[in-house]
Amino acid sequence: MSSKCNEEEEDGAKVLRVSNLDNPYKHQDNFDKRFKLSLNKLYAWSLVDYDRVVMLDADNLFLQNTDELFQCGQFCATFINPCVFHTGLFVLQPSTVVFNDMVNELRNGRENPDGADQGFIASYFPDLLDKPLFHPPSNGTNLEGTYRLPLGYQMDASYYYLKLRWSIPCGPNSVITFPGAPWLKPWYWWSWPVLPLGIQWHEQRRQTIGYASEMVVVFIQSAIYIGIIAMMRLARPSLSKLCFRRSDKSMNLAHNSLKLVALWCILAAYITPYFIIPHTIHPLLVLIPWLGILGVLLVMAFPWYPDGIVFNYLYKGKLFFQDLQNVIHILGLTNYFELYNWA
Repeated sequence: MSSKCNEEEEDGAKVLRVSNLDNPYKHQDNFDKRFKLSLNKLYAWSLVDYDRVVMLDADNLFLQNTDELFQCGQFCATFINPCVFHTGLFVLQPSTVVFNDMVNELRNGRENPDGADQGFIASYFPDLLDKPLFHPPSNGTNLEGTYRLPLGYQMDASYYYLKLRWSIPCGPNSVITFPGAPWLKPWYWWSWPVLPLGIQWHEQRRQTIGYASEMVVVFIQSAIYIGIIAMMRLARPSLSKLCFRRSDKSMNLAHNSLKLVALWCILAAYITPYFIIPHTIHPLLVLIPWLGILGVLLVMAFPWYPDGIVFNYLYKGKLFFQDLQNVIHILGLTNYFELYNWA
């Protein structure tokens, strides 16, 4: 094992870098490519320096201390569906014998329904459903054998707050998991408020590794939006005059250039956030660039502008150009709008 694993330290935690285990199930018809490297979880059984290991997926949110899990037996996992236990969290006793046997079973093509870690580990421990439920001994001793973990150690986030109203009456309310679409995980800023507990997940991150790596990008982006707002104020762009009227000879080339750059900045204000906002930033920090967008729009549509930015609509064969200030007109403030209309 020493030739395959290199121990490092990152964010205050020991990190073992391992060689990827080849997935022999990658050619199955039902194989999901995002689980190609999930069999690397088997390396947990090689951590023989530890008496017990609690293996976790990144999308777990701990609601309270769960040290009692280290008292469980040689293998313990939770059933979140009637037939197959979930490998987003499980307890194991490291063993070189078990690890080598698992690797050998991979080479021999042990049956694996989904081609991922869950299907393989479930086939390796097929009798877990018949095992007793885990109850931690009050004297702190470690149990032997295999056990089923109560549902409270792997609660589906949606079921937890939609069906159970934030409380399981028959077990520990300890760990929330977020199974489902890979693009709707708690670490993505857009998952909130679809996943209300996403904020709690980010709070855990803030208290541990923080957001230093993303903050540089956020500050740069904020500076970009300040520049865009300044450009809007200087250029006072008019799309109708720029694109559909003849140029005013009295306007110098510099002013026209500013207008053109400002128009491109408007488009960038809508498009670039989706690409440059770090996907794992705190949802509340995302408000900074989006407030930048709002600031740009307010500068463009501010009623002091006699010819603010305009939209065009095609209706019944006629082209109409309508200023953003028409929004104010719709609200009844008729003194703050101007309408451009060409047949």
